[in-house]
Amino acid sequence: MQHAPASQATDRVSVAVSDTVSDSVTYVGVSTKMYLGYRDTLDWLERLRHEVDSRPALAAGRVVPFVIPSFPVLPGAASVLDGSPILLGAQNCGWADGPWTGEVAPSMLAELGVRLVEIGHAERRAHFGETDAVVALKVRAADDAGLTPLLCVGELSAGDDAARDAAVFVYRQIEAAVGSDWELASRLVVAYEPVWAIGAAEPANAGYVSDVVNHLRELLAGHGIRQLPVIYGGSAKPGLLPRLAGVSGLFLGRFAHDATNFGAVLDEALLLAARQKPTAGTVR
Repeated sequence: MQHAPASQATDRVSVAVSDTVSDSVTYVGVSTKMYLGYRDTLDWLERLRHEVDSRPALAAGRVVPFVIPSFPVLPGAASVLDGSPILLGAQNCGWADGPWTGEVAPSMLAELGVRLVEIGHAERRAHFGETDAVVALKVRAADDAGLTPLLCVGELSAGDDAARDAAVFVYRQIEAAVGSDWELASRLVVAYEPVWAIGAAEPANAGYVSDVVNHLRELLAGHGIRQLPVIYGGSAKPGLLPRLAGVSGLFLGRFAHDATNFGAVLDEALLLAARQKPTAGTVR
């Protein structure tokens, strides 16, 4: 169970989950990174909410949309999204309250209505020196605050035996992020983002992504978490999701800055969900 304050425990939502990947929730999310200004972000969120509100089937909880704007926008975003099934996320967090100038504590994010927090993105690892040890501290802190860690993982380059090698690399990133605490790992959402595909003109090949994720699931099965949500990010856009197998959704980037593209992916996810049979469970 999550060690969350009682005031946060009521914020968890019941959605459809099961022990098989084919019956699990599909996540469709987007981060704005630093591409949009304050007012532009709020205007975009209004358009995104319209896309979600115009799809009443999302109320069933089989498809879970989420958005991750910049820190200064979070209070305004929470207001725009109030009453919507869209989960609010943050792009990063600190690892503790206290004397950490410039950081944002997970506990404060929880107060703002944030439900999940992106941790370990390749850009932070490469440009801000975030090591596996730092990522692990942040994952634990987010979990302790009642937030769902959205753990970003992915290989640096593709090799000859790419899919299996990538799965092993990603598995080791997950293992390091949770300090081999597989109960903690069971509360993650994993964003598989091959570093070489981030910002590319096209996403990684759908067959390759499916192979990596399914090899990864074989490794996770040894810890009883084969069904762990693993979504794909890396130039993801409409048309990709229906071609993936064993993948729990998409983490969109710049393509979803056009809200209609976000809506198009929601339609794809809803169509896939309609073909599956859910079982009840609880996700934050």
